[in-house]
Amino acid sequence: MACHFRRSIAAQLSRLLGQPVEHIVRAVSAVPVSKKQQISDFRFSLSSLVESGFISLPADIHAQTQRLAEQLKCDSVVTDVTVSNGAIYFQINRNLLSKLVLQQVFSDGVHYGVKSELLSECSKENVVVEFSSPNIAKRFHVGHLRSTIIGNFISNLKEVLGSHVTRINYLGDWGMQFGLLGAGFQQFGCQEKLQRNPLHHLFEVYVQANKAAEEDDEIQKSAQEFFRKLEEGDGQTLSLWKQFRDISIREYAGIYKRLGIHFDEYSGESFYQDKVQDALKLLESKGLLKSMNSGTTVVDLSEAGDLSVYATVLRSDGTSLYFARDVAAALDRMEKYSFDKMIYVTDKSQSNHFQQVFQTLKMMGYHWAECCQHVPFGRVQGMKTRSGEVVFLEDVLDEARSRMLQNMAVSKTTKELDNPDDTAEKVGIAALIVQDFKGSLLSDYQFDWDRVLQSQGDTGVFLQYTHARLCSLERMFGPGDQKYFSPQCLQEPQAVSVLQHFLRYDEVLYQTTEDLQPKHITNYLLRLCHLLAVAHKSLTVKGSTPEVAQTRLYLFRAGQLVLANGMKLLGITPVDKM
Repeated sequence: MACHFRRSIAAQLSRLLGQPVEHIVRAVSAVPVSKKQQISDFRFSLSSLVESGFISLPADIHAQTQRLAEQLKCDSVVTDVTVSNGAIYFQINRNLLSKLVLQQVFSDGVHYGVKSELLSECSKENVVVEFSSPNIAKRFHVGHLRSTIIGNFISNLKEVLGSHVTRINYLGDWGMQFGLLGAGFQQFGCQEKLQRNPLHHLFEVYVQANKAAEEDDEIQKSAQEFFRKLEEGDGQTLSLWKQFRDISIREYAGIYKRLGIHFDEYSGESFYQDKVQDALKLLESKGLLKSMNSGTTVVDLSEAGDLSVYATVLRSDGTSLYFARDVAAALDRMEKYSFDKMIYVTDKSQSNHFQQVFQTLKMMGYHWAECCQHVPFGRVQGMKTRSGEVVFLEDVLDEARSRMLQNMAVSKTTKELDNPDDTAEKVGIAALIVQDFKGSLLSDYQFDWDRVLQSQGDTGVFLQYTHARLCSLERMFGPGDQKYFSPQCLQEPQAVSVLQHFLRYDEVLYQTTEDLQPKHITNYLLRLCHLLAVAHKSLTVKGSTPEVAQTRLYLFRAGQLVLANGMKLLGITPVDKM
């Protein structure tokens, strides 16, 4: 409903400025709720039109703003107009604010904010998102958590906006390390142990083989021979490798189920082994391949053609590198999916790699390379279990659940739960996600269990607690009866602050579509929870008249709906009791 108010304000400004309403609507924004009592709901500044190139910079922008404000009239929608710090502020009719905003929340339901005209220009695209991408034959390392939850968030966001999304898990299932693992398994492996605890045993074998290779050149030669056979398609070698791959996917599926994440396709570097040859032929036909003195084959990426910048595609022994496989994968996906956008979610150390992949595709004449995007992220430091061992994601999820169970057991507010383990799991995962999403994705951050699992403050536990509290309110008193709804009963500052915060949701979604940063939605939801906590304390339901009680319940149910929408977008499953 923010759109109705923005358009009403923009219509007045349009007549005075001689600009189309469409130019002005995006320059009218909801005022963020602050701790100070807030009167205004929307703001507009001439400078935003200047930045958009719609008007020229006035000689005295402050004087022009003041003159413009003096010409604006209050009407049935706007009840007050003020000027401050070079911007014009508008207050909306309070009865209209509560009536129309809540109507919109409930009529749009899960699509609240998404139907806004701010997002109308977000095209419904065919999107491929590659994320998670663990290395097979190893336990799922916690280092892949960020790619997994960020990629899931981006996929959710694109889907909510109407795009068709293909979620691809591009497994690290090829390369010389599998030569070492294969050769190592032939010497140190045990099928019985592999069946009993597969990834643990493969990890043991890899460590043992690695250590042996340092002392015995024959192990290294065996590894090279195993990988050569793998690339040549030797049946026995492929069979063992396939066993490792199938076991890994089966084990990973359990982790993804716990996180509530699914994939449309499990792909991998191995899939493009044959297709690499086609990609190399294309590169060669366009004169882009160069041979180095060392025997390696490279793509010259330098502007001067002097090999000052290059990417290696083949080793001296003719085996391919992952750069060549990534080029082949991009070509194959365009042919298979005809995507409008392809997004790769990996840590920032891969930024140069993807820049070079995209540059190579452009040099090959593929203009759609402009539609490929790398979303980089920083690293998490200090994420350890109590034992302080090498951290695997399953151990971290177990630790989060265990700690939450302990916290819930000593909390006086914990309700009797049908499945405490499941609730603790969902709350623990919410805690991990919110900790990760609060800041810029590019930032490294220090992980701290005690801070992550606090029930107060800006944490995932606080989001879940607020949602559960709102659900409890509905169980006790009902959802709020619309026939009793009275806008006059939501005039308190605490109620108005929540309504004003609802006004910003579509702007936050729009900002998120621009940079794919989950921090905007995360911090919006945390602020919403703080506002709802204050409102819950001040706007009592018990003991109030039916009209007041039902109207307040209506407000709280709207808060629960918007909160749940945002949490699901982040990849969090809301709990209704804790």
